[in-house]
Amino acid sequence: MVYHGLKGITCVETSISHIDGEKGHLIYRGHDAKEIALHASFEEAAYLILFGSLPQPAELLDFNEKLIAERPLPEHIQYLIQRLPENMDDMSVLRTVISALGEASYTYPPKTEEAIRLIAITPSIIAYRKRWVQGEKAIAPSSQSGHVENYYYMLTGERPAESQKKALEAYMILAMEHGMNASTFSARVTVSTESDLVSAVTSALGTMKGPLHGGAPSAVTKMLEDIAEKSQAEKYLAEKLEKGERLMGFGHRVYKTKDPRAEALRQKAEEVAGNDRDLDLALHVEAEAIRLLEIYKPGRKLYTNVEFYAAAVMKAIHFEDELFTPTFSASRMVGWCAHVLEQSENNMIFRPSAKYTGALTV
Repeated sequence: MVYHGLKGITCVETSISHIDGEKGHLIYRGHDAKEIALHASFEEAAYLILFGSLPQPAELLDFNEKLIAERPLPEHIQYLIQRLPENMDDMSVLRTVISALGEASYTYPPKTEEAIRLIAITPSIIAYRKRWVQGEKAIAPSSQSGHVENYYYMLTGERPAESQKKALEAYMILAMEHGMNASTFSARVTVSTESDLVSAVTSALGTMKGPLHGGAPSAVTKMLEDIAEKSQAEKYLAEKLEKGERLMGFGHRVYKTKDPRAEALRQKAEEVAGNDRDLDLALHVEAEAIRLLEIYKPGRKLYTNVEFYAAAVMKAIHFEDELFTPTFSASRMVGWCAHVLEQSENNMIFRPSAKYTGALTV
């Protein structure tokens, strides 16, 4: 028996997160991820994912201080970012620059201090590169702002409105961790060879770059732009379905009911956008798509997934499409690091078998 894509194969034990696809639950270390996203800060959620419990006030203060201290980019990293080709895409830049952090001090087994550094510095890399290619002066990280607010500030030079900050924070919390997805598996495979943390997350970044994993929100934005008007939604969506094409932002390999992450992001998108025309269109498209999916694919239980409202949130806070996957990666850096640390605690190298289908000459 060959399990293509390892679908249905359980290969690790983890206490980091749990996904109940039938009931639509996502659990972070025993806590409902939707509630964490709606009521906690990025730092609190990251601490929970890394250390297994929500932080006490003194622990949170210490964690915040460590993140702030690791935000600035070393000179050699700034130099590297400036000299990479201007037409190099953001994910390739991020993968290359993160790999350049792999100094001799990064060894096996990985350490939590290394994880904190990578989580802290990733937004700085994204923001520095974005402003560099746009011909704008880089903005030094703020020591007075939280992780998410600082990311927004380094990108735009402005402080986000409270609703914008909360919406982006909810998205980044919900993108933080999601079980044994493709990029997390890549990270665990790499560290299972007793490689270092930087190598492991570099593997994960290469995996995240693929459109089947990290690029879906951009495709949702394009779909909404193509529809443009509510009156065009039914015709556009029906034509897609009649051609057997996938509706981006709907359906999930795991969830067979509503994606809890999408429900939380919908709430935050409504808060930040108010009566925004783009959000009104998104809500209409969502309703039409779910109705048509039940007609064209009855019984498939295809609902809105997190990418649909990730696109709505990112559009509402005026982030360009090119920032979707890098921002996703900046969030998922927490989950990758947690899985790498967990893998190293009880390690066994991944070595699946392959069924040979070629010729035999002996």
